[in-house]
Amino acid sequence: MKKTVLQNGLTVLTKEIHTAPVVSVQVWYRVGSRNETPEQNGISHQLEHLLFKGTVDRPLQFGRFFNALGSQSNAFTGYDETAYFGTVESNKLEALLTLEADRMLNSVIGSEQLDSERQVVSSELQGYENSPDYRLTRAVMAAAFPHHPYGQMPGGTKAVVEQFTPEQVQRYYRTYYRPDNAILVITGDFVTASVLQTVQELFGHLAPPQAAARLDASSASSASSAQQRSQQSSAPTAPIWLQEAGSVALLEAVYPLPNLNHPDVPAINLMDYILTAGRNSRLYQALVESGLASSASAYPETLLELGWYTIFAVAAPEQDLAQLDRVLQQAVADIRQNPVTEEELQRAKALLKTAIVLNNQDITSQASQLAYDQTVADDYRYSDRYLAALEQVTVADIQRVAQTYLDPSQRTLGLFEPTATAGQANLATADRSEPTIESFSPSQPVDPAEVARYLPPIPPSTTTSQALPTQFKLDNGLQVLLLPDPSTPMVNLSGWIGTGGSGFDPEAKAGLASLTADNLMNGTQRQTALSLAQTLEDVGAELSFGAYQEGVSFSGYALNQHLPTLVQTMAEVLQQATFPADQLELSRQRALTSLKAELDDPSSLGWRIFQQAIYPSGHPFHAFPTETNLKQITQADLVQFYRTYYHPGATSLVLVGDFNPEQVRSLLR
Repeated sequence: MKKTVLQNGLTVLTKEIHTAPVVSVQVWYRVGSRNETPEQNGISHQLEHLLFKGTVDRPLQFGRFFNALGSQSNAFTGYDETAYFGTVESNKLEALLTLEADRMLNSVIGSEQLDSERQVVSSELQGYENSPDYRLTRAVMAAAFPHHPYGQMPGGTKAVVEQFTPEQVQRYYRTYYRPDNAILVITGDFVTASVLQTVQELFGHLAPPQAAARLDASSASSASSAQQRSQQSSAPTAPIWLQEAGSVALLEAVYPLPNLNHPDVPAINLMDYILTAGRNSRLYQALVESGLASSASAYPETLLELGWYTIFAVAAPEQDLAQLDRVLQQAVADIRQNPVTEEELQRAKALLKTAIVLNNQDITSQASQLAYDQTVADDYRYSDRYLAALEQVTVADIQRVAQTYLDPSQRTLGLFEPTATAGQANLATADRSEPTIESFSPSQPVDPAEVARYLPPIPPSTTTSQALPTQFKLDNGLQVLLLPDPSTPMVNLSGWIGTGGSGFDPEAKAGLASLTADNLMNGTQRQTALSLAQTLEDVGAELSFGAYQEGVSFSGYALNQHLPTLVQTMAEVLQQATFPADQLELSRQRALTSLKAELDDPSSLGWRIFQQAIYPSGHPFHAFPTETNLKQITQADLVQFYRTYYHPGATSLVLVGDFNPEQVRSLLR
């Protein structure tokens, strides 16, 4: 890992990873919705779109160049950053760097380009507006931070976006898109010295815009800082009630937090894991296992200037939001007033540390983490410091941060009560802190020769021998593929059962396959649902199942030393599941809530109608779950379906990661 700063101020982070002949290139700019006034809200996101429209020397949609490179490229806008990223074969690294250098300062932002992308952004925002959880989050954040840019949604609003002028966006571009306000990260299969020379040649001559733009940036930053110093969370005394069209009732609570570099952040994140991570977590037990909520989640967002902790719950059918909130407040009061157990803390540490390793296995994720740490924490080594700090957190620290930051007087509460089923809910994306990955259309067809004319030169590919998995079959027919990879201390497990998908549902009981898969982890002949979950959570492992049309997919992960626990749990669930009646009822309620949301979502409903138009009645893919179907499925139906379709002869299992193949063979046998 190496950090280099060019003379023009560009920060370059390079990390060689030679596990595959690929490289990831990311350019992160220190600008996001935090830098916007209310009259500019959404301009960072609008500008992000315009960076794909072409440059002075390359007047084509940049998506065409990325496609020609075979690049997995995209972009997103967050609160503190706007990021562009791509992953390509190693021989195309210089070409990708050339494109990024070109659009850093040479993008064309005229009326034609702005009019085109303004329509795209407006469509995105209209899609968000269809979602009750988005509307609730927008109202809650505006109330929690009424005078701070973080109280604005990063995408902006349609009314503001439609008022942007080319001159306004150009000025914003010149102010913030400059080498001294950017971080370039390169990870993957390359030689550092050679790549740094290439970076110097491509980026080193890019001079920051003139002093006026520099002054604009400084002034904007100073004004923003002054505003931030005077603004803290302003929690209203009464809850925010939204009574609008929708399908399900929602609850969202927000508490203010400090910024990313505050020493309390590791303890705050562990507190969050104790409250919400896994089946044994406190909020899952209090809200979901009790039947009050169909789902409950939370996330601590700690950014450059401040942060917040959001708790989000989807009420179960016929459940009262006021009662849901009372139970939530009791759970929060308990963690503030009483110390958590050492067992809870160690489980949270195991889960959090495993998640960090899991999320940094591939080169793109590692590049993103380095870029985020440098952009927001101003230190690419932040994650190393953070991991070390996690080890030092004590039970007393958890209670202290809970008392400090889960202060009921600082809470902003939002409640969404559906008045009709005419809205379009999208509950899968309740966490609006995550930046949206764009879906870019390359517009009208272009002659490939025209693309090749502007594409940077690409040297021939260097053939690299890649390891292939070993394959074998157990005596009972289970197919196994093993691919050792010692690059991270993690083992990833993935499997497929070629029967048992929704295509095997009886038409009168559509939804049976999904309910069966959803209930696999709810108990075995030897363990209850909670003990199964605890077995995995105590070591930071995870195992999950999901039914698709043609079969059942399952996946899991564990640190290498805990692979036996993961495999033994998988084997037990696949062979000895018991489908307890009480857990079936809870999962049925969750399925009914999901069905309401699905029928209320234009894209989901459109897909259902489309599929039923293609596949006639009687075809395995024609039937979809209905409320009637779901309510008449019995425990006996699940048991029979499981015994019929879950068998080793239809199952393939793949393990990739840091393990000894012979030991794994023995374990699986």
